[in-house]
Amino acid sequence: MFTGLSAFPLTPMDEVSIDENAFSQLVSRLAQAQVNSIGVLGSTGSYAYLNREERNLVTRLAVESAQGTPVVVGIGALRTRDVLRLAEDAQKAGANGLLLAPVSYQKLTEDEVFAHYQAVSQHSSIPICVYDNPTTTHFEFSDVLHGRIAALPNIASIKIPPLSNHLDEAKERVARLRAHIPHYVTIGISGDPSGATGLIAGCEAWYSVLGGLFPLPILAIVKASQRGDIDEVNRLSTALEPIWAFFRRYGSLRVIATSAELKGLVKAPSLPLPIKSLGGEERERLNACIADLL
Repeated sequence: MFTGLSAFPLTPMDEVSIDENAFSQLVSRLAQAQVNSIGVLGSTGSYAYLNREERNLVTRLAVESAQGTPVVVGIGALRTRDVLRLAEDAQKAGANGLLLAPVSYQKLTEDEVFAHYQAVSQHSSIPICVYDNPTTTHFEFSDVLHGRIAALPNIASIKIPPLSNHLDEAKERVARLRAHIPHYVTIGISGDPSGATGLIAGCEAWYSVLGGLFPLPILAIVKASQRGDIDEVNRLSTALEPIWAFFRRYGSLRVIATSAELKGLVKAPSLPLPIKSLGGEERERLNACIADLL
């Protein structure tokens, strides 16, 4: 479950409700493409903008639409109490795994973050992926803390931030983290522009935003990596550079929402205000970039 392509779909919504039908169809597309797992309620799933009832709805829809593909559910929240409730909801709904970021308003200490994960690991019966995303949580894990958390029960993977695109530096980073964690805990790359580098550097999984909308090109990169065909990995990722440039400039969520709208897979608006999809000339430029993607 925490290897290969873990595809993270958009949660399409307006200020009234979640578009249940569009979301279910997005999940079904991923199952039909045979991704390795489907990650819902991550950053692309706008989990931070949804209440408990809405998140439970998304989880149930995902499990129902996944056609047996493992579903990993984001349970990040400010309070440990709320995370435990979300974990319970996800497990009752049939989720196969949990994704937990140390969401905070007050800056957290390492001991506080460890206790947070310890509480969830003790109350979970399904595997947990540690979501290391300092851009949104403003918390930076040390390798020592990763090692402490990875030794807890039910910790199965670490979703790491983007790596340097200098391959030697990326390999060194992955090796340094690997030295602190058990052999059975996988390392997965996020930040799609560095996804190919992460796979070449030794990551076992790609937690992909683009793969949540267009699974086929990302699956091709993952499979080339698994074959050891590094030239093909680089070639396929380089072909997506115009999209990576959009990700870097506007953020992956806006780009994915705009792409889904342009492809007619979701209705506009599809993001929670005040976030908006792209418009004007940039929308047209993106439309040209994704014309051939499936």
